Amino acid sequence: MTEAILLVGGKGTRLRPLTVHTPKPMVPAAGVPFLTHQLARARAAGVDHIVLATSYLAEVFEPHFGDGAQLGLHIEYVTEDEPLGTGGALRNVASRLRSGPDEPVLVFNGDILTGLDIRRLVDTHGTTGADVSLHLTRVTDPRAYGLVPTDDTGRVLAFLEKPQTPEEIVTDQINAGAYVFRRSVIDTIPAGRPVSVERETFPGLLAAGAHLQGMVDSTYWLDLGTPAAFVRGSADLVMGRAPSPAVPGRCGDRLILPTARVAPDAKLTGGTVVGEGAFVAGGARVSGSTILPGAVIEPGAVITDSLIGTRARVGERSVLTGTVIGDGAFVGPDNELRSGARVWCDARIPGGALRFSSDQ
Repeated sequence: MTEAILLVGGKGTRLRPLTVHTPKPMVPAAGVPFLTHQLARARAAGVDHIVLATSYLAEVFEPHFGDGAQLGLHIEYVTEDEPLGTGGALRNVASRLRSGPDEPVLVFNGDILTGLDIRRLVDTHGTTGADVSLHLTRVTDPRAYGLVPTDDTGRVLAFLEKPQTPEEIVTDQINAGAYVFRRSVIDTIPAGRPVSVERETFPGLLAAGAHLQGMVDSTYWLDLGTPAAFVRGSADLVMGRAPSPAVPGRCGDRLILPTARVAPDAKLTGGTVVGEGAFVAGGARVSGSTILPGAVIEPGAVITDSLIGTRARVGERSVLTGTVIGDGAFVGPDNELRSGARVWCDARIPGGALRFSSDQ
């Protein structure tokens, strides 16, 4: 197994305002663009050729990763003029693949952080003779996901999208967003139109009698589609809970990038990241949060499970919990923002303007 496709074309609407100026896979997690972690894990599993299927803000990827040589990879880029969905994106890049018809092609979604044993998935694909093999994971509440029941041998029986009633929940196994395709299967996906592998390709293959194999791997798995999940994923990478060879430093309670400045009496905990050129002032307390490059945290601010955008500023004594501050935004002193608050890029909140509790 030598090549893979990474699907990185989504608009990341659930992550806005983080994705206003930056495509979701390029938002920093644990100090580097999230995509770097996926590329590094693929390389560690033996992949040497990767095709990035891009669309939204496609021009951002190649200037950063180039031909992939620094990561020990050969990276190619294919851009969709119009979004084609997961299946359409695969078909759109098929001409760049080098594999023969019966050889395996690894496929990743660009927003999943996982400890998946990639080599084991590829081995399962080969030993079972499957047309497509899927990484499955188990979750306690599967209602937001596509269910994938299997038989005793792991052979997929059905695809059940987002069950609405208890009777529809026939398994806790869900589609975890990583696959191995027989190359010839990718070539059968209709070209030039949107196609969903989850809703069209996989059910169609089952109906045609193809062999789809599920492999349950219940190591670390997290969908980074929401701001809260993205912040948590970054913290888990820093603390070593999620595996990645691309974390730029030792795992621990905090990660401070080389040109960042942190006052001696500032307190950083819970997998906090302070990005290049950022500054955390005296008396500030930051836990489980990501401070992106050039951001400023003023004295006495308290930030928990939040993401502070590039060049944003948080004023003195402001308290932020579960909050996203967009690039270039300013939160004045003595504000209080609670879980779910999103401050848009370049917005300005005056001092003492927002609170969720009494000022006494």
